[in-house]
Amino acid sequence: MNRPELAIVSALLRHAARDEILPRAQAPDPRLKADGTWITDADLAMQSRVQRELAALWPAIPLLGEEMPATEQQRLMTEEAAAPDGPGLWVLDPLDGTSNFSAGLPVFGPSLAWIRGGKVQLGVVVDVMRDEVFSAALGGGAQLNGQPLRVPPAPPPLAKTIACIDFKRLPAPLATQLATRPPYSSQRSIGSVALDWCWVAAGRFHLYLHGSQGLWDYAAGSLILSEAGGHGKTLRGDAVFNNTLEKRSAVCAGDAGLFAQWTQWLDANAGEHR
Repeated sequence: MNRPELAIVSALLRHAARDEILPRAQAPDPRLKADGTWITDADLAMQSRVQRELAALWPAIPLLGEEMPATEQQRLMTEEAAAPDGPGLWVLDPLDGTSNFSAGLPVFGPSLAWIRGGKVQLGVVVDVMRDEVFSAALGGGAQLNGQPLRVPPAPPPLAKTIACIDFKRLPAPLATQLATRPPYSSQRSIGSVALDWCWVAAGRFHLYLHGSQGLWDYAAGSLILSEAGGHGKTLRGDAVFNNTLEKRSAVCAGDAGLFAQWTQWLDANAGEHR
């Protein structure tokens, strides 16, 4: 099989985002889907274009997109899991951060991963407004705009860190603990799971916690963080990626020492609420 090349995939996703997402940012025209989340013409145009261009280059690899029917997503995932020696599967979020995009908040972009043999092999995330392309290949390191990306050394003490926390998807007791007695200095939430992971890899956040994210949200970002030298697991202590469509929690940090302190605090305070 003609193996996908990271540079080609990165350029494809960046160019598609500039053509399909950026021109629609001034008039996003959001609509609510049946599950209560937003969708725009940019989501649909981006998914259609990326699927078409990937198929032209690697016709044997099917694509699972966020905007596909759930039955089709499950069929594709089941087939990939049953054929570890097959061509694998593209997993695409055509516009992660659609709520931001719809409201005019400039933090959003597509996320694309290639899964094969039960592992994420390639991952690319594009921050459209900053024109930043985060990418990684399994065992090949992470990159930001083609330059090596590593989590910064010498992080601050836990009490002085900046954490990215998505409160609304956490169990209420844990969210209350974090809101009233946080172990970190300050908290942010940027509204794009894919970029959350990448910003931890880049050192813009020191800690990360999210209670429930989809495969297309985290597949690429989790590989980028790992290849940049960062660390992540679920609230229950499992690997975040498990080659299914199951929603997953995520606990992350760039630095190993901070990750140990962060997980210890969560273990002591989350209790059965995980």
